[in-house]
Amino acid sequence: MKFTNRQQERWAPLVVLVITLILWQLIVSLFSIPEYIFPGPWEIAKQFVEFRGALLTAAWKTFWVTMLGFGISIVVGVMLGFLVGSSRLAYAAFYPLMTAFNAVPKAAITPILVVWFGIGLGPGILTAFLISFFPITVNIATGLATLEPELEDVLRVLGAKRWDVLVKIGLPRSMPYFYASLKVAITLAFVGTVLAEMTAGDSGIGYLMQSAGSQQRMPLAFAGLVTIGAMAMAMYELFSALEKHTTAWAHRGSQGG
Repeated sequence: MKFTNRQQERWAPLVVLVITLILWQLIVSLFSIPEYIFPGPWEIAKQFVEFRGALLTAAWKTFWVTMLGFGISIVVGVMLGFLVGSSRLAYAAFYPLMTAFNAVPKAAITPILVVWFGIGLGPGILTAFLISFFPITVNIATGLATLEPELEDVLRVLGAKRWDVLVKIGLPRSMPYFYASLKVAITLAFVGTVLAEMTAGDSGIGYLMQSAGSQQRMPLAFAGLVTIGAMAMAMYELFSALEKHTTAWAHRGSQGG
């Protein structure tokens, strides 16, 4: 039975995952690695069954806190991206400042947020926002700033104003960049939320992992890691599906048979 390229691409991640889990379990079993140092997939799976209620509760808390921060990052990122990409002067003025801000470790900002907003939801939402808005801003700005001058000149000759060019041509052209940024930003948003929960949270996956780690319950901590990875992967696939349905014109000719 011969699989098409599309079928191979669809099944490849699952095959790699199964092989990785098997090798992981074999290594742990063959070398008798203690579970409090490096647990195997079987021990992690047992923690999912035993603590499914606590994991689901913590996962839901982390998920909606991440979505709040991520939603803010979309609004702010699109607005800033439109501002920065609307003119070469704005691009030259703001881009270096945003790059410098993005280089600041967010782990260093979290304690400041705790002082300002206290322990709880505030630091998680803001850290998720601060760590994820930059890719959105940069991609929107890049999509607008790289609009072909020749195309813009033709539209100007036809009577289009700068605003018309940006809104009717620039923004639709930036959609592939936008979806690419969402797929990167959502994973970063989860990282930001978990970081804040581990530093200043009183619930969520990050708090659960911190508690499990302090008690040397590595299988439970790894179960938290797997939960975060699963949520991030699910959101990534969601944005990939939306991208394929809304920007198919940008990917024509790139689909294998």
